[in-house]
Amino acid sequence: MAKQKHKDGTQFASLPFRVSADGSCQIMLVTSRGTHRWIIPKGWPIKGLRAFEAAAQEAYEEAGLIGHMVHDRPFGSYDYDKALPGRSLRCAVGVFLLRVDRQTTDWPEKTQRETRWFDPAEAADLVNEHGLADVIRRFASAHPLHAAPADPREADA
Repeated sequence: MAKQKHKDGTQFASLPFRVSADGSCQIMLVTSRGTHRWIIPKGWPIKGLRAFEAAAQEAYEEAGLIGHMVHDRPFGSYDYDKALPGRSLRCAVGVFLLRVDRQTTDWPEKTQRETRWFDPAEAADLVNEHGLADVIRRFASAHPLHAAPADPREADA
């Protein structure tokens, strides 16, 4: 599939999450190829795919993730400056929620990136983009069933 690098800087991303049997939630982060900082899978629009489909494709290519999008509309968005040869481009990223069913054993960018599951609070602290951290925190607070379980000692207080 041909990725179309748009001059307007529009990108689509997946916020991959899983919910365990005890109701706790984890978010997968991947490392960027150039700077190895923690990010979520994202990329340019892909010709022939709708925005949420392109986000799911990026999750597969960058992290080997298979799952389903919670909605066909973005949960949130953030901006960041993408470093390009000789310049930077301000990008607006629409973030779609991807409930992960599984991670494949092999995927296109496996040798170029690290993947790891984190609880939402730690994931928000690890990403450099403040807007992305805000989206992760909003996800954790808006979806209490998907967030880490509360400390049971607090329930008795």
